[in-house]
Order: sequence, then C-alpha cells, then structure tokens
Amino acid sequence: MSGSTVIDCTLRDGGYYNSWDFPEDVVDDYLKAMAAAGVNVVELGLRSLKNSGFKGASAFTTDHYIRSLDVPGSLSVAVMINAVELLGSELPMEEVLSRLFPESAATSPVELVRIACHVHEFEQSLPASAWLKERGFQVGFNLMQIADRNQQEVETLAAAAANWPLDVLYFADSMGSMSPDQVAQVVGWLRSRWKGPLGIHTHDNMGLALQNTLRALDEGVTWLDATVTGMGRGPGNAKTEYLVIELSERSGLSANVVPLMGVINRYFRPLQHECGWGTNTYYYLAGKYGIHPTYIQEMLGDSRYGEEDILAVIEHLRVEGGKKFSSRTLNSARVFYQSPTQGSWAPAEVLAGRDVLLLGTGPGVEKHRAAIEAYIRRCKPFVMALNTQAKIASELIDVRVACHPVRLLADCAEHARLPQPLVTPASMLPEDVRQALGETTLLDFGITVNSDMFEFNSTHCTLPTSLVFAYALAIAASGDARSINLAGFDGYGADDPRTAEVESVLELFLKSTPELPVTAVTPSRYAIESKSIYAI
Repeated sequence: MSGSTVIDCTLRDGGYYNSWDFPEDVVDDYLKAMAAAGVNVVELGLRSLKNSGFKGASAFTTDHYIRSLDVPGSLSVAVMINAVELLGSELPMEEVLSRLFPESAATSPVELVRIACHVHEFEQSLPASAWLKERGFQVGFNLMQIADRNQQEVETLAAAAANWPLDVLYFADSMGSMSPDQVAQVVGWLRSRWKGPLGIHTHDNMGLALQNTLRALDEGVTWLDATVTGMGRGPGNAKTEYLVIELSERSGLSANVVPLMGVINRYFRPLQHECGWGTNTYYYLAGKYGIHPTYIQEMLGDSRYGEEDILAVIEHLRVEGGKKFSSRTLNSARVFYQSPTQGSWAPAEVLAGRDVLLLGTGPGVEKHRAAIEAYIRRCKPFVMALNTQAKIASELIDVRVACHPVRLLADCAEHARLPQPLVTPASMLPEDVRQALGETTLLDFGITVNSDMFEFNSTHCTLPTSLVFAYALAIAASGDARSINLAGFDGYGADDPRTAEVESVLELFLKSTPELPVTAVTPSRYAIESKSIYAI
C-alpha cells in the first residue's frame, strides 16, 4: 500500500492485556483477516527465555508454535525480543540469541526479528543485528522513548545504527506524547545520519496515534505499526482497521476489512470492554507529562484507585518523573504526605471524653437518615463527615474531614459553600490546594503515612494509608474520644480490593486502640462490632 510495509503487532503488543494467551480459532481468523486487509507482516508475539508465571504461546512464539498456524502466504512472520534480555543475562549475547533462535532463517518460519530497546541499551544491542543477519533474518531495531531526546542525541543514535546491518530503524512514541510536528522533526534528525528504511510505532495516549503514523508516512517513513482495535499496552496503538483504510485510499486500492471487522466484533471488541484499552483523560495526561502508560493501566485495573487517586498519582509522577514504570514508585505515589509532619489543631480540645459519629458516604446514611438525625439531636455526639457527605442536616455536622489533595481540589468549591470547619493537614497541602479552599475554616491536623502503623499525637498522626477513613479514626483517637460510631460504612463487594484495604485499616486501628470502642450503627459488611441506630 503506497509503497509502505504495514506490520500488525496485535499478538505481541496486545498480549499485555491477556498474558499473550489468544485462542487458536481467534488467531486463525486473525491471520485470514490480516491477509484480506492487505497487511504485509504479522508480529506473532515475543520471543523470550523468561518463564515466570503463566503466559500464552505468543509470549514465546516458538518455531513449533508458528508451524501449528495456517499463515497465509502473503504474510511475513515477525517476532520481537527485548534488548534487556540480551544484555541482562549472565550468558554471552551470542548464547542468548542461539537459544532464542535455534534455527536459521532458512528453516525457521520467522523472517523478521525486531529488537526493542531503550536509548541506553541501543549501542550495546546493535551487534545482535550482525548475528541475526548472518543467519538470514531481516532485522529491525525499535528505539523506545525517543520523544524527550534532543537533536544531537537522536543523530548520534542514527549514526550508530548506520554502522550495523539493520533492515529498518524504528522509533517508538512510547509515552504517546508526540505531536505530528514532533514526529516530522525526529524523522529529520534520524534521516540526517541513517539512510535506510525508517519505521514508526505510535501510542494513542493523546488520540494522535493514527495522525502521527500518517505524518511519518508523509515524511518518508515506510514501515508502519498498528494493532487491531489499537490493542496494546496502556491506551494502545494506531488501529489497523483505520490505517489500512487510509492507506488504501492513498493508493487507490480497496482494502477488504470485512473479515477483520468480523473478528473484531466476535473477539477483540468484547475483550476491549473487559480490559479497557483505548485512550481516556488519564492516558491523555500521561502522554502530556511523559508518564509511562503502564502506571495508568495498573491503576485502572485496580479498584482501590478512585478518580482522585489516579489524578494525584499522575500529578506526583509529573513532578517526580515517571518515564520508567516501577510498581514501587506506583505504591509510593499513593502517599502524598512525605514532608515533615506538621499540625496546629488539637482534637482533644473538642473531643476529649465525647462520643464521635463518623458519617461515611455509603447509602446507609440516606436510608437511615431520620434515625441518625434523631440520635444526634438526642445524644449530642461530635459529628465528623467524610469529604462532602451531605445526606444529614447541615447544622448537625460539627466538622468535615478530608486529606486527599486532589479530592480537596476537586471539592474546594463545595467546601467553600459548606458552613463547617474542615479538618485537614492544611500546612502540608500544596499551595494551590490551600488557595482553592479560599475562606474555609481549616483545622490543621498533620499526617505521616507509614505502612502498618497507627500513631496518635496531639496535633498530628501516623497512618498506614492516606484513606480519609483512617485519618478520621486517627483524629478521634488523638482527641481521646470515648467511642466511635460509624454510619454509612456499608462496604464493598467481597472481591473488591477496597474491602481488604478498609478491613486492614480497621484491624490495625483496633489493635492500636483496644480501649476505644468502634461500632457500626448502620448496615456494614466489615468485620466490626455492629449495633442498630434505632436502639441506641
């Protein structure tokens, strides 16, 4: 199509969502659809020596597996290896390659081998091209995360590639952060020192994957990556079904996408609804700030991360840097209070010896509103509402409690409207959050987050998590409350990870304060003492 080579890498890049475990009948239909659509090369998966945890056939893509497939004659077969596996092994690179490719191209069904590498791995990995070329394979190198490199760096990489027998030099917009003009600029920088074929692999964080691919084509790039429905790590890639239509229009040839739409509707679309690839606001922000999309993918797949958590992690990574994914970094990014603990408000001034009622956000508050309000009027507990809970008469709420910077920023207009003082780690909040809260009366109670511990001080606390529930419990304990009643803590489903998180908070708190009774007074799924609000 238009002199270009289209590589569909669905079974490789899409495998990050289903552990590279594609059903045999789907692969068969997929291959027929690729041939009908005019795709040139199918990258059937990764090739790897690592075997930890279950992964499907496309995580290894052995010659034996490929021979079990009915690959149409019009399609060339490619596999990808990761440079880190060539460089990070105790074995010499040649030995790793010989184990990965026990057959030469003369007998192997693989025709093209692509090596994915970061900039710092590139020059060390280039000798692999000579080994593969000697055995008859076509060789491509995919340079990842090139968007933030300057002209001199890119030209130096291109010059290094020119000294080795590569068939195609790819650059990947790994963070999905590039614009079409940036794509054109990088093509120019590469072309100044590399005269061979160029390829591009785009990500769709900002909805520009197809546009960037076509701009690269206009600039002379001839090898173009795409995946079915864009299936790929994070927000995914340029969509094969869109790309072949655009290319067929340019060439004046028709593309038969009927078989492709059939396999999309039967398999890929339902899987997309289940797994959730495709761009959204979170991926857009990640692309904008150069944050690795796996951070977003991991958070979207974990229901412990609410909207404010995801946005706060993105903000944290924007400041601290998130170009390389790390699960440790992701976990620490949920902790927002890492500066020295500060605070000036002592809860004991108003709580000592009193019963406390915590109002959660569950439906139990509204359902049992009349009984809760009657209890408040009769027994005069100190009432703390989490965030902007508003199902109880406003005059019955003594304070509101909030500690999540992004949630505070989102709720600042509401807090400014509500009459109650707000208990929050005010002196530890980002300046923009404090400014957004305007004239709200702030009661400054500080936080330190340290896993597996509660600690209570007169004006600050140490928590195992930044959950506002944990913060509210700590306020009551630090204030020497007589008891804590919980309303509106209905709980989540048994399989929801938020349930385990709240349960662990409760368990640790009860161990830390064995003398402080904690009781649910509306229906709750949590393992906690329960009474009825109607009988208190």
